[in-house]
Amino acid sequence: MAGPNLELFKFGIYVFFPVAIMLHYGNPDWYIENILPYREKFWPSPSNTAARIPHNSTELQNELDRLKLRKMQERQRALAPSSASDSS
Repeated sequence: MAGPNLELFKFGIYVFFPVAIMLHYGNPDWYIENILPYREKFWPSPSNTAARIPHNSTELQNELDRLKLRKMQERQRALAPSSASDSS
């Protein structure tokens, strides 16, 4: 066995490493330099997107109804050719 010095060293690494990572990546200057310039490339602004996020319960319910209706229509369209070939 290596002894208490090794255990003390391992404990120091286990505690220091996450704290150092949080200090480095949590720095506001680092965020401004490295994240903000590229954010628009990955996540477009809401004004540039076609989808609109529902903000209240009625909008959410309307969107869910629209999605259910579209899914039902797609299912009926997929089943229609197979049922037509079965009857012939």
